[in-house]
Amino acid sequence: MARFTAHLGAGLLESHVEPGVDVWLRVSRESWLEAAEFTKNGLGFGYFNFLSGIDWMPSPFGRDMDSSVDVALGHDERSEIDQSIEHGITGGTGRFQVFARVNDIVNGLGITLKVDLDDEVTVDSWVSVYPGANWHEREAAEMYGFSFTGHPGLRPLYLPSQFEGHPLRKDYPLLARQMKPWPGIVDVEKMPGDEESGDGDD
Repeated sequence: MARFTAHLGAGLLESHVEPGVDVWLRVSRESWLEAAEFTKNGLGFGYFNFLSGIDWMPSPFGRDMDSSVDVALGHDERSEIDQSIEHGITGGTGRFQVFARVNDIVNGLGITLKVDLDDEVTVDSWVSVYPGANWHEREAAEMYGFSFTGHPGLRPLYLPSQFEGHPLRKDYPLLARQMKPWPGIVDVEKMPGDEESGDGDD
């Protein structure tokens, strides 16, 4: 932490350490790529684990987008929505963040880095430092609508080329949840031997 703070200076916005659990660092958007370079080349965290996005906005569709178990607890699906955005560990500003996990596998250490996105949901790509970030950034671009400056090719991974919208944003309507509450009610066949007796076959 001391070396990271000394290197990034004002570029390190917030940090949180839980010994034996994890280290969380939130850096400025301008320092995102520099943070990756120093984490790998300066601190020896050579293993890239994953990168993804966070949408902190509460769902505008209410709790009916949650599981049927949550709804069964008796909550009002719409009136109890808290529309204020609450960020997780190390805080944040705005609706979207990108976060990444890297490891020093020699010493058994890990760091989670986070960055707030601007209104254009754009941040520097990590591919030049951690090539393994390539498809993770492509996934975040496709599912959240983020843009990664310097990425060699943000081509779609999963969705058809004409698909509209970004499914992991909270304001994307998952219509299947309206038709059948997730995880859904399914018919489960009985296992052999579970049949009830007394059906007249003596």
